[in-house]
Amino acid sequence: MDLLQQPYSFVQLKLLLDEKFDLYNRPFYIETDPIQIPHQFSKPEDIEIAAFLTAGIAWGIRISIINNARLLMKLMDHSPYDFVINHREKDLIPLQKFVHRTFNGQDCIFFIRALKNIYQNHGGLKKVFVESFQKSGDIFNSLVHFRQLFFEIEHSKHCEKHISNVLKNAAAKRLNLFLRWMIRKDGRGVDFGIWSEIPTAKLYIPLDVHSANFGRKLGLLQRQQNDWKAVEELTNNLIKFDPNDPVKYDYALFGMGVF
Repeated sequence: MDLLQQPYSFVQLKLLLDEKFDLYNRPFYIETDPIQIPHQFSKPEDIEIAAFLTAGIAWGIRISIINNARLLMKLMDHSPYDFVINHREKDLIPLQKFVHRTFNGQDCIFFIRALKNIYQNHGGLKKVFVESFQKSGDIFNSLVHFRQLFFEIEHSKHCEKHISNVLKNAAAKRLNLFLRWMIRKDGRGVDFGIWSEIPTAKLYIPLDVHSANFGRKLGLLQRQQNDWKAVEELTNNLIKFDPNDPVKYDYALFGMGVF
C-alpha cells in the first residue's frame, strides 16, 4: 500500500475503518445478516453445521439467503448435528426440492453426506481445520485440505462448484466467512469465536463485491479480479491497521457497501 497514491492518509483510513467496524460489529447486525441462523443454536456442533451450510449458500440477495437457510434448518428438524449424524435415506427426500440459486437438492443432499463423513471419520469440522492449520500455520492450506476431505466420498461434478478451490485462485468468500464466524471472538456477540485454537490474526478477508469495491475506493485493493490474489492483497493491507485482527474490518468494508 503506497500511501502517496492513496485517497486517504494512513491515519484517516484507520479512523474510518475503526469507526465503521465499531458501528456495525454490534448485535443489531445479527438481525440483518445470515449469521442469525447459527445464532439459533447453543451446541457447538449445531453452530458449526448451521454456520457452514448457511455460509455455503451466502451469495445473492441477503433476505433470500436467510430465508433459504431458515428453511434448510427446518428440513433438518432444527437439529443440524443430529440430522447429519443420524439421518436415514428417507430423511433426505425432502431435501431434494431445496434450491438456492445454483445450489440444488442433490447438492444439498451431498453436503449432508459429506458432513457426516467429516464428523464420523475425521473428527468434525473443527478438528479438520484446526489440525491442518497447526501443521502448516496457514489457513490457505487448511482450505485445500478441507476440500480434499469433503469430496473424498462419491459425488457429482456439479457439487464441486460449491466448495471453492483456492489452488485455482478462487476467493473462497463463503469458506472464509464461515471461518470468521467460527474463529473471531471479541466479546461483542456477533462472531462465535468457538475455535480458539486458530489465531484471529491468521484469518483471510471474506471477499465479496461490497468489500472488494470499498477496498478499491479506499485504495486498499488494486487488483481488479475478485480472486485469491485479491484476498491476500486486501488482507495484507488490513493487517497494517490491526495485525492481531485484520478481518474485523470486514464489518467496515461490507457495512459501508450494504448499509
